[in-house]
Amino acid sequence: MIVRHTRILNRALTRLKLRQLRLLVAVGDHGNIQNAALEVGISQPAASKIIQDLEFDFEVKLFKRTNRGVVPTIFGETLIRHGKLIFSQVSHAVQEIDDLTDGHAGRVVIGTLLAASTGLLPAAINLLLENRPRVAIKVAEGTNEVLIPALLSGEIDMVVGRLPTHRYRSNIVQHRLFYDRIVGVVGPSHPLAGQTGVTFNDLRPFGWILPPLETTLRRQIDQFFMNQHNYVPSLTIESVSYLTNRALLQSQDVICLMPEEVTTQDVGNGYLIQLDWTVPFGKGPIGVSLRAETALSPAAQAFQMALVKTASTHRFCYM
Repeated sequence: MIVRHTRILNRALTRLKLRQLRLLVAVGDHGNIQNAALEVGISQPAASKIIQDLEFDFEVKLFKRTNRGVVPTIFGETLIRHGKLIFSQVSHAVQEIDDLTDGHAGRVVIGTLLAASTGLLPAAINLLLENRPRVAIKVAEGTNEVLIPALLSGEIDMVVGRLPTHRYRSNIVQHRLFYDRIVGVVGPSHPLAGQTGVTFNDLRPFGWILPPLETTLRRQIDQFFMNQHNYVPSLTIESVSYLTNRALLQSQDVICLMPEEVTTQDVGNGYLIQLDWTVPFGKGPIGVSLRAETALSPAAQAFQMALVKTASTHRFCYM
């Protein structure tokens, strides 16, 4: 087994070319060798020869033919995934060189979940900029379903927010920063705003703003509603946009459940009111997710350190 591994590795190091990987990825995307060849700018026979050479070098079948074209085998999927990661790393290298040429001190691409977007993330960015004022920063907001695949493919450096507890554990390293809880919030004019001792029966008549179906919080909410005699809200609005949710809370008599860290600033300013109701679910770890066995750039390392320092010196440290 060791001899085979060494043999294949030596071939890859001496013979593998980026153009071969580019074709491999294109075939995976198109499911068709002819279209992939057109994208790369070579003939179909040349493309077929490249695939044959790759299969010979790696000693596995990369694609299987169907009546609709070709589909990657498990070996093909693995090589395509690593090929995409290589191209992403090359793209990051070119971008970092451009940033350094333009006078920036590196570049970091951050994926953020709602739980980190309003407090932890801005504070950590401010800390990073104190030490690296020329760093180039890109922030992409979304759910784990969008951000984790982008992390694995190398499009982003890290994901900051609530850590997935069951899904997306493969090839991911997680670092917990603090625990956050879920709270119920309403607008200042809501009938329950300022009321003490709120119970779930008090909440029943109102509409709800709910997170997307694929999120952990939504599954917890749905399970809780089922346990409340199959409660069905009179109105549901599904939204992951904090700005939209805040505007709806201020204009409608609806209830929204969100991480407390997200709502703290607006509750403190009086734009939202936190309900006097203890949400019986949703407490979870907030942290950073990284690709396993992949070194961060200096700028990304500096940002990770800023995250840790921010979490330890702010109110984010309650457990």
